[in-house]
Amino acid sequence: MDIQTLTTLFMWCTIINGGIYLLWVVFLIFAADLIYRIQSKWFPIPRETYNVVIYSFLGLFKIIFLVFNVVPYVALLIVG
Repeated sequence: MDIQTLTTLFMWCTIINGGIYLLWVVFLIFAADLIYRIQSKWFPIPRETYNVVIYSFLGLFKIIFLVFNVVPYVALLIVG
């Protein structure tokens, strides 16, 4: 693969994963109670525990998104 192909790949990975992240945040802002009610039917946990788990996963996703999508894309833009 050449640098241009890798740059395009990481650009699309960043766009798609950034969209997933933004969608997740929007759902948590506007439909947090609905999501909790749906999830609590499958996994009966208290609301406080649910909040800790969901925001922990959100933070982990953001770190992985930045490290494995945004940073390589920016590095390839600088190199290319």
